[in-house]
Amino acid sequence: MKLIVGLSLRDLFQDWVHLLCNVAVMVGVIVPLLVLFGVRNGVYDALLGQLLNNPATLQIDTRGNNSFTQADADELRGWPEAGFVTLKTRSLFDYVNVRETGGRGKREAIIAPSGNGDPMLGPGVRLGPDDAAISTALATQLNLTPGQSIDLITQAPDRPRQLVLPVRVIAIIPEDRLSGRVVLAALDKLDLIEAFYDEYALPEHGITAGKPLDQRVVDFEGIRAYAKRLQDLAPLQARIEERFGVATEAATSRVTSVLGLGRNLGLALALTAFVAGIGLAAALVFGFWGEVARKRQMIAHLGLLGISQWHVSAFPVIQALVTAILGLAVSFILFAIAAAAAEQLFETGLTEQGGLVVIGWGQALIICIGVMVFVMLASLVAARSAQRTDPATVLREFS
Repeated sequence: MKLIVGLSLRDLFQDWVHLLCNVAVMVGVIVPLLVLFGVRNGVYDALLGQLLNNPATLQIDTRGNNSFTQADADELRGWPEAGFVTLKTRSLFDYVNVRETGGRGKREAIIAPSGNGDPMLGPGVRLGPDDAAISTALATQLNLTPGQSIDLITQAPDRPRQLVLPVRVIAIIPEDRLSGRVVLAALDKLDLIEAFYDEYALPEHGITAGKPLDQRVVDFEGIRAYAKRLQDLAPLQARIEERFGVATEAATSRVTSVLGLGRNLGLALALTAFVAGIGLAAALVFGFWGEVARKRQMIAHLGLLGISQWHVSAFPVIQALVTAILGLAVSFILFAIAAAAAEQLFETGLTEQGGLVVIGWGQALIICIGVMVFVMLASLVAARSAQRTDPATVLREFS
């Protein structure tokens, strides 16, 4: 076998014109496909990254004045498509004044329910019952940093005293995730504010006048839920609307369009690769077969030297694999040049997010293995032809 390998390589590089032609054929097909695949990866991954980096993409909010209970939220949390779920109090009472504890300056802000696992908080942030996360805009205007204490102040015209809820700032949410002046706090804080507006007594907060709190029927106006994955957003929204009979709002159309774009790009690339593969297969099959037909006399002499037909059939396969290696090497070099040129020519803003033309190492390895197998299969026709070469018949033809 070592002899066959040596002879195959020597013959291949001696006849370098045919080698160059076969490599050129491979490069002409592989490089455009690599560029198309890389563009598909770069653009699609950038769009997915933009969606996934914004937790609001997975968010579903109920609309209108509805009625939900804790049991409804628990049921929703048990659905396989659902991630974080929280109830919402009446939007009429979600405005509070915020000031640093002991400070004088204050700002009006929206208070929204949150809790552990809320994607808006970010990874690793745990929200306790007396904690709060605030938006960057609110933190900037009040000069707040994590660890400081703030007061959430609510005042109703018909209540003799204000409701003051002290909380500790544990996180400041980036502007691209939470805009405006917003406070994220535990649902119990919002429910307490709603009870205050509904004129219930809150003795533990110094408000003794009002209706007994134990007579209050707890009810919530809405639900905020997050899908676990982008693919779960549309099914989860449809299931919420059907189960609870409510209207919802979410970025479903945008997510669906991006996912559809990924599928369409994948199908278009697969179709292009299929058609190109047929052409490449035809070119390589006839190229390798033609090489064997042209070198029948040499193959016949190998048979006369006592080399078995199986070893002779390996002759075109070895040459095909070496051709594939050279073709892949040249293809990836040209692809790298084309990718770098595309990054310079097109101002897409994707370069900073991962690149316009991207192929990962794992994908490159799979492509290389696939091409090697493809070329080896194409060479089997030539190998079969070499195996069936009868030395005596061939030598009589050339005598």
